[in-house]
Amino acid sequence: MPEVIFPLDSSKKFEDQEKVGHNRYHPEIPPVATVKQGVSVRIDCREWFDGAIVNDDSAEDILNAPLLTVHKLSGPFAIEGAQPGDLLVVDILDVGPIPQEDSGPLAGQGWGYTGIFAKTNGGGFLTEQFPDAYKAIWDFTGQKATSRHVPNVSFNGIIHPGLMGTAPSAELLAKWNKREGDLIATDPDRVPPLALPPEPQSALLGGVPESDFDRVAGEAARTAPPRENGGNQDIKNLTKGSRVFYPVFVDGGNFSLGDLHFSQGDGEITFCGAIEMGGFIDLRFEVIKGGMDTYGVSENAIFMPGTVDPQFSEWLAFSGTSVTLDGRQHYLDSHLSYQRACLHAIDYLTKFGYSPEQAYLLLGAAPIEGRLSGVVDIPNSCSTVYLPTSIFDFDVRPSASGPFQIDPGIGAPSASAG
Repeated sequence: MPEVIFPLDSSKKFEDQEKVGHNRYHPEIPPVATVKQGVSVRIDCREWFDGAIVNDDSAEDILNAPLLTVHKLSGPFAIEGAQPGDLLVVDILDVGPIPQEDSGPLAGQGWGYTGIFAKTNGGGFLTEQFPDAYKAIWDFTGQKATSRHVPNVSFNGIIHPGLMGTAPSAELLAKWNKREGDLIATDPDRVPPLALPPEPQSALLGGVPESDFDRVAGEAARTAPPRENGGNQDIKNLTKGSRVFYPVFVDGGNFSLGDLHFSQGDGEITFCGAIEMGGFIDLRFEVIKGGMDTYGVSENAIFMPGTVDPQFSEWLAFSGTSVTLDGRQHYLDSHLSYQRACLHAIDYLTKFGYSPEQAYLLLGAAPIEGRLSGVVDIPNSCSTVYLPTSIFDFDVRPSASGPFQIDPGIGAPSASAG
């Protein structure tokens, strides 16, 4: 087994570990370890809320989820020889739930969760149609996930980190804060907000000295959005066998990661749309000197997908166009057309007995594929959602006999902000 360079004890909170990670981005957060190129290492990861979401039949924890505390990231790790302008090459050798812990109170100990976040606390891709909080618990058996809250489905997970990235330079951090602050200023009272400004409350900054803590906490960027450093990209295909190339902006790169998912549909549409869990990841690092200029990778990460995706041979696909539910035409709005495709899939699944919320949770957790199918035919873009038919234990295809009626079971727990 590779050397564990960031161990986590499941009996302790993230802040009380031997090595303490972070939940904000800032160039002054010091590395917790230095890694040699070409050496395989293991890194433990805690799920993004550090145990705030529990395995029960209530959604009150999702409704009141402490968003200011996320993400609980392992790292940063300095990579020997990495300098600004280089490309950091990251190979994912293995990734999985917490080893040898098949039961327990933490997500990753044999179970994980998917949440629909309330509009007043995070929201989601379809927050106007689903403003309240819902939760689904998924149990793991090997690579397979099943849920008492979304019955009659099972699927193999595409286990992956939702978040990996390098640290920003001071100049890049200032750019982030300026452009996101300008966006917030266009509608400062919007719910959910347009962006997340630096927030000192609940900031976790690793080894930043106490004398600098308040200043750094006031500047440090939230980890919710993906940016030039990679970050919270939530790409389900960054799994075992993937190779990722990240721009380097500071000496050592200061790479960090977390937010592991047992499975996820393209888009992570419920916001906490994947099956969230803690676990481990094995990595190997290399550096391409001057690679940012050589390959033109200056403000994005590029990657080679993993090699262990489940193989589906049959899909049921739903399309959507850039027209709102009340009939207003938008111009080539692919975000809107993907929303409409998802809503069409949800409506379809309700004909089999699922509640809309169960169907929404399923689209977030199962390995659906989202595609931009047409982006040039004015005024309508066309997006599609591909749903693998084999995840159901009944025939989900349209037929002359009509839709099979499932027993929805106890349903998905809900909680409303009132």
